[in-house]
Amino acid sequence: MMKLSVGKATVNVDLDYFLKGSVLKNTVESGCSAARTHFIVNSDEPKEKIEQLIRNAKQGCFAEKMLQAAVPLTSTIELNGENFSI
Repeated sequence: MMKLSVGKATVNVDLDYFLKGSVLKNTVESGCSAARTHFIVNSDEPKEKIEQLIRNAKQGCFAEKMLQAAVPLTSTIELNGENFSI
């Protein structure tokens, strides 16, 4: 654990996503074509230490890693106690 003093920290996340098709026609499709993060940090700590802190946070972020590299997805569905697949 890094013991650093951070006065304020925020992150903004922007996604370029789409939703198209029709529910009634069973053609709904969605996706995300880009993601951007913007960190804002206020601290009296040395710049190098805060850079290291942010690098560690980004390297340990499950959401960023999942967006950077596709991961296998297993999906199960249960309706009224019975499993089925689509």
